[in-house]
Amino acid sequence: MSQNTRILVIEDDKDISEVLKLQLQLQNYTPIITGSLYEAKNYFDDSSIHLFLIDRMLPDSSGLEICKYLRSNSIHAKTPIILITAMAEAQNIIEGLDAGANDYITKPFDINILQARVRAQLRTNDKKSKVNCFKIGPLSLDQDKCEVKYHQKPIHLTNTEFQILFQLFQRPGIVYSRKKLINSVLGNQVHVTNRTIDTHIAGLRKKLGDASNLIETIRGVGYRLKENE
Repeated sequence: MSQNTRILVIEDDKDISEVLKLQLQLQNYTPIITGSLYEAKNYFDDSSIHLFLIDRMLPDSSGLEICKYLRSNSIHAKTPIILITAMAEAQNIIEGLDAGANDYITKPFDINILQARVRAQLRTNDKKSKVNCFKIGPLSLDQDKCEVKYHQKPIHLTNTEFQILFQLFQRPGIVYSRKKLINSVLGNQVHVTNRTIDTHIAGLRKKLGDASNLIETIRGVGYRLKENE
């Protein structure tokens, strides 16, 4: 793993978060340290996050609720989550896993065991991510690298544009309503209208250039990606 592997830590105990930061850096990861939901939520739509380390008890939220939100967010529906907590009863662990966590480690923990579990989750997710490469004609999308290319030349998209194209790529030929795209890509953001999706689609088409004709408008319904160029 390299420093391109970004791990978001949500832990309000500063001593623990400092230990995690140091140990993750020693493993050549890039840790992002936050101490609350308020600080962490700025990264929930960041598709470059590879793994979450979340304390179950936070000053302004529950780690369980954060897990549930991330699993409902198309960007991080499959991103590994490890819950860290002092709550070690069997029922506590079951609740954490049912909320969407991939693993659950109790305090106090052995840092070597935590590092091993992080490596295991990243390995597993790396295998799964290999199916997240799509191609139609000369247009390709790699979700793991957040990369779109046309005739092997990179196309630089905003995160929202990338997520819209990713949704369309998953089921070529199938029409996605504006509402479905809003729910899948933008989640529960407020003040979002159909025009918002239309604006993002317009920006996406402009950047795709000659490949823009792959995105079809189905009048009164939504959009779809052509199955073949």
